[in-house]
Amino acid sequence: MTKELKVGFIGLGNVGAKLSGSLLRNGVDLMVHDLDSDLVQVFVAKGASAGGSAAAMMRDCDVVITCLPTPSASAVVVQEMLPQVTAGKVWMEMSTTDEAEVRRLAAAVIARGGAAVECPVSGGCHRADTGNISIFAGCERPTFERILPLLTLMGRRVLHTGEIGTASTLKVMTNYLATANLLTLCEAMVTMKAAGLDMATTYEAIKISSGTSFTHETESQLILSGARDVNFTMDLVLKDIGLFQTIAERNKVPLELSPEVIRIIKDGQQRYGERAQSDRIIERLEEATGHRVLADGFPSELIDDEPEQPGYEVVINRAAAK
Repeated sequence: MTKELKVGFIGLGNVGAKLSGSLLRNGVDLMVHDLDSDLVQVFVAKGASAGGSAAAMMRDCDVVITCLPTPSASAVVVQEMLPQVTAGKVWMEMSTTDEAEVRRLAAAVIARGGAAVECPVSGGCHRADTGNISIFAGCERPTFERILPLLTLMGRRVLHTGEIGTASTLKVMTNYLATANLLTLCEAMVTMKAAGLDMATTYEAIKISSGTSFTHETESQLILSGARDVNFTMDLVLKDIGLFQTIAERNKVPLELSPEVIRIIKDGQQRYGERAQSDRIIERLEEATGHRVLADGFPSELIDDEPEQPGYEVVINRAAAK
């Protein structure tokens, strides 16, 4: 099925370039577009074709995927594509966006006879690069089954979350959890440094304990090496945790930690710049204490050492949930 489809991909940033790279690497007939023409040319040199515009891509492709930095950017692109949406066309939104907005845009696509899928990813740029990232997909079940072969080329684990809007809701939740975990790790490591503990030993103690997490096993390494570049900037963090806070407010949940997480990230932006790398948030505590959290032997960039394997649908255990 994937060999027969013409697929368009709009947005070749940190994540988009890696996801579209997986499609190209696996033989998909790929057309690409980005406001940065140099990024487009990199893909053309690898065998993709240049899309020219969002409207042209929807006209010429069976499926168009968007992976853009903000909900407003997605709205502009979808508005441009809408006149070219006809029966059988599919729009796949891989950006992290607002669930109310993705519902609105999906409804516009569906009204013209097309199909819409929201399919944000989770797991870090290093896993997006190898096709081992996780993907949430919100859409009708027949649409999900139709595009599952494409999703399994870009991701290892694919979860059908339900109707449009559910995937975006779950995605911003996971990004909130990752951000909150990053902040607690920063507090833990600076406190251990102040208490005289060895940082490499501290890393291993967390890793083998009940306190470990995906965030620790990835981002803590970049903090300790001093690289502090996880390919995710504070403006993107703030967008995602802000979306999570909005969901809570819509549903009248009086969160206590979330506003403080937002405040800390905003403070980090004021200190280090709006687009500073998110791992630099530890420097607030380093500056306050005079302790620098570093250790030898940790990598300056994350590399996914899992071999690339075919993706699969994650099946929900309904019996266990009862």
